[in-house]
Amino acid sequence: MTFEPTPEQFGVLWNYIRIPTVTDVDYNGKELWITDIKRGRYIAPDKLSEQFISVFTHNISNSVNRQFNQANNVLEADTKELRISIIHPSVAATGTSICIRKAPCIARSNITGMLHGAYCQEPVLKLLINCVLAGMNFVFGGEPGAGKTECAKFFMKFIPKEERVITIEDSLELHYAEINPGADTVELRVGAGFSYTDAIKASLRQNPKWLMLSEVRSVEVTSLLEQWSTGVNGFTTIHLDDVRKLPDRVLNMMNDHNDAARMENRIYRYVNVGLLIRRARAEDGTIRRYLDQLCFYSREQTENRIYMLVEDGVLTSRELPPEIIKQFGRRGIREPFECAAWEKYIREGK
Repeated sequence: MTFEPTPEQFGVLWNYIRIPTVTDVDYNGKELWITDIKRGRYIAPDKLSEQFISVFTHNISNSVNRQFNQANNVLEADTKELRISIIHPSVAATGTSICIRKAPCIARSNITGMLHGAYCQEPVLKLLINCVLAGMNFVFGGEPGAGKTECAKFFMKFIPKEERVITIEDSLELHYAEINPGADTVELRVGAGFSYTDAIKASLRQNPKWLMLSEVRSVEVTSLLEQWSTGVNGFTTIHLDDVRKLPDRVLNMMNDHNDAARMENRIYRYVNVGLLIRRARAEDGTIRRYLDQLCFYSREQTENRIYMLVEDGVLTSRELPPEIIKQFGRRGIREPFECAAWEKYIREGK
């Protein structure tokens, strides 16, 4: 259940939530921690009283019509741009734990900012934009908070507006329709009685060109690969620390491992692009997010191959799988590391 937040409900927390560069506001029972794209992570000077915590949790529980007590010790709530998680002190020995994550209806990244911020090298960025234009399937990997969703939101801007996009999320973070006004999109939200697998299967009857799953966590990955195998394109995110581990990570999500070999082959055939996003702290405390790894997965006759192009943030190879080259060719892209509309995209602020 979502609700419309007000400054009165959030009190002093609102002072940080309203800062555009703040991504997370967290309270551990003693200190208030702020995550800021520019400043990094720091302890705020504000001290939260027990009375404030009591009023705040009461306001949130009332807003979503849910109880928050010893018997109901986890409270979760969403607004349009906030995802709130609160743990009751009966199970949090350090005191009430509050995590507020921001998911603004904007794409924070653009081409100019990515290049100036050393997010990735220019040929890599051009290649990935071409991959979107060629209708390839992306998996964005990384640790929690690395910036997987923000990276996905950036590349979604290059999908032609006439191609229908269906997003599937439990907490609405992609905001595809607002970031891409005028685009043909359907936003689905899973919940009780409507699982990720249900949503994926229902989506196929809605004439999608793209199917975006906010995150794969479990057996829904099987349904996602089935839909991608029909020619539907898509993005998803996953917790991962190396793109080469993706096939094993997906296989471990499945309940039935009897057909693991066939499933592994489908991963290499229908997942095209693997990205690993990392977050690093500089000496001055600022946080830098960057593209650490890029690979292509390929099923070639009876062999499964991974083509690593970027390692440690550096383009080390330009070798592309034969099928990927063909896919570029079918979309009229002859030079994958060059982008025909590059200057146009920059002028538009993409």
